[in-house]
Amino acid sequence: MSSPCTTCGACCAGLRVQFHKHHVAPDGLVPADLVVPAPARDHVRLRGTAEGRCAALDGEVGRCVSCSIYALRPPPCRDFGFQGEDGRDNPGCDEARARHGLPPLDRSASAA
Repeated sequence: MSSPCTTCGACCAGLRVQFHKHHVAPDGLVPADLVVPAPARDHVRLRGTAEGRCAALDGEVGRCVSCSIYALRPPPCRDFGFQGEDGRDNPGCDEARARHGLPPLDRSASAA
């Protein structure tokens, strides 16, 4: 089964992504031009996530999306699985989808 994330993107268009600045290039992976300072000391946010859409998100939410830094994404993005992925519960996925008028994912299909 292909990931439902490639047709969703709701989490990227509605969640703040904050992480420690040591994940930023040149020593980390995340491109420096895609981060902004965060209120917490020694942390940064992905640009656009505080305003409602990550700057690395390409495409139309709910139709066809991709992440321009997928291989370089920070830990919060790597750790945020879709609802039912690997049998894990993630109500944040359903909440993000609901904010964009998308139905919850079919847990039986994603658990396969």
